[in-house]
Amino acid sequence: MNFRHKEPDDLDINITPLIDVVFLLLIFFMVSTTFDHQSELNIELPEASGEISQIKNSDIDVFISSKGEYTINGKALINTQIESLIRAMRNVAGENKDPRVIISADKNTTHQSVMSAMDAARQAGFIHITFAAVKPE
Repeated sequence: MNFRHKEPDDLDINITPLIDVVFLLLIFFMVSTTFDHQSELNIELPEASGEISQIKNSDIDVFISSKGEYTINGKALINTQIESLIRAMRNVAGENKDPRVIISADKNTTHQSVMSAMDAARQAGFIHITFAAVKPE
């Protein structure tokens, strides 16, 4: 009598269908996600007529509230000093040497607050400055 132990077969788990499902879910969520451009400050933009430009990821968004508080790309500044504005703009720009600075100021913002933001952008070396507005209805 020959009593040999039968060697167990190696179990193979095929993960190809799992990868396909995960890939399809990833595509579904990427396509169904909406990107909404909002700020944390409640800003009433002034009205203006003109053509609408597209927002790029490399843009620096400067939001100025009616009280003169600054928010750059969603991060509030601790003070309103020009040095803080320059440092924050340079941090947001990173390696990008020529970003577009979009100033979104409340319609009741003081002229000095807007001029400070423009001066900070100039001192940081950014020359492409634009202003955000809403189209009149």
